[in-house]
Amino acid sequence: MPLPVVPVAAFLLALSGLLTIMSAQSGSDAPFFFAARQLGFMLLGLLTMAIAARIPFDVHCRTLLPFYAGISLLALLLLPLLGVKINGMRGWYGFAGMLVQPSELSKGIFLLLLAVIAARPRPEPRRFGWMAAAALLFAGPVMLQPDFGTAALSGIVGFSLMFLASVRLAYILPTAGVGVVGFFTLVFFDPVRWQRITSFWDVEANRAGTAYQLYQGLVAYGVGGVDGVGLGQGRQQMAFLPEAHTDFIFPIVGEELGMVCTIGVVAVFLILFLTVASQLRRAPNLFQFSLCTGALLCIVLQAAINIGVVTGMLPTKGMSLPFISYGGSNLVLMFILIGVIVNCLRQWSRPAAIRAREL
Repeated sequence: MPLPVVPVAAFLLALSGLLTIMSAQSGSDAPFFFAARQLGFMLLGLLTMAIAARIPFDVHCRTLLPFYAGISLLALLLLPLLGVKINGMRGWYGFAGMLVQPSELSKGIFLLLLAVIAARPRPEPRRFGWMAAAALLFAGPVMLQPDFGTAALSGIVGFSLMFLASVRLAYILPTAGVGVVGFFTLVFFDPVRWQRITSFWDVEANRAGTAYQLYQGLVAYGVGGVDGVGLGQGRQQMAFLPEAHTDFIFPIVGEELGMVCTIGVVAVFLILFLTVASQLRRAPNLFQFSLCTGALLCIVLQAAINIGVVTGMLPTKGMSLPFISYGGSNLVLMFILIGVIVNCLRQWSRPAAIRAREL
């Protein structure tokens, strides 16, 4: 039965992330501060997952107000008086001592809009045009923050959904080519991000500079070996590896729990992907197929990018590991996407007559 596998996999990943965050902060002045917050985010995420898993599908595409709200939140974020700037990126709203990243939560609105456009009967050029316009309206404010990683991830998911919605490659490939050229042009003229590219080419030569974080992450894997040094016994998070509880949490798993557990984390993401992908052929319509596929791609591609970055296979980019890295906005979004997937699988597992009455 594939349905229980999805929420169980998400819960196991979130639980392992909670333990790793606690371990990563064990040497700090407030060792339980981030873990306590992450637990609160986890409980909120489980609640939103339960809600998303029960929302009837006939409420979709009645209005585009959620999309307008999401774009407005991203645009207003660029105003100095509203957006909070961290590490050179204006990507958060701050209130009551908490930070909310609207680009994360807007991913769900973006996926919903793409699924609605893909499912509506219209000529192929118009369908492609509307989907491309939605991707541009979402990616534009995100790029201006600037958050190149989120924009790139959304672009990959968007073009994938276009292809799966039977949009011809004659439309997709030229547009994707222009997008890739524009993306790398912006990277080239951004000194910080271009330094990340050049340091990625030679980590050893830049280990004391721009590749310091990546180099220390690779050291963590080497120290952990196969079995790891034991939970809470790692040294990299003490003073050597910056942001050990966020983007570079996977090396902490490698150091303390070893290669066995790092492979286990990858295996859980792989099981999640294969379980859902094997059920996509049962989708009764293009809307549910696109929505479920988009949610799945958003989770597994973000995980693949993060793991590729922290193992030195991709240039360094501040993108969290789903369910495991510290961060409330992304964790809640990931649980919402899991709820959407569970909703789809639950509907598809019911007899056709009952499903037709509900839709």
